[in-house]
Parts: sequence; structure tokens; C-alpha cells
Amino acid sequence: MRRFLDMEDDDPLLSVVNVIDVFLVMIVLLLIVVAQREAAYHAASEGGVVSERSEALERFVSSGTLGEGQGVRAGTTYRLPDGSLVLVPDDD
Repeated sequence: MRRFLDMEDDDPLLSVVNVIDVFLVMIVLLLIVVAQREAAYHAASEGGVVSERSEALERFVSSGTLGEGQGVRAGTTYRLPDGSLVLVPDDD
């Protein structure tokens, strides 16, 4: 019995088979991750509107002076019935 176990340990093909098994598992995991990312991308793009929630600014304290400088239009601001403001960015 001892002789049989010693011969099996010296077989170089066993280590090759183990390495192939590890690579197959890694490839399957990689395919699962790629499939999930693709599904999430398509779900977000088909929804139409993707809303990003940001922190609400509780209170803005103005210095009372007018700003100067050059700038570009960033979006449109709407006042909701509760008095809060919502900025809708322009699509560029």
C-alpha cells in the first residue's frame, strides 16, 4: 500500500490537472462578473432617466455681492412646491 501512494505522489500530470482546474474556475468567475456588469449597464440605459441623489444643501449663506467672471450654462434650476431647488444638468 505504501508503494502505491509513493508512486502517485511522483506523477507530474496531477499538478498540471490541478492548475487547469484552478484556471477553469477563474475563467468561470470572470465570465460571471462580465455578464453581471453588462446586465447592469443595459438595465440602466433602458430605464430612460437615471437619477443621481446627492446631499441636500440645508442652507446657503450669500455674501450679498454679485459674482463676476465668465462661465457657461450648466443646467436648469426648478423650484419645487416645498421650496427646495432641483438642478437638472444640460446634456452636452
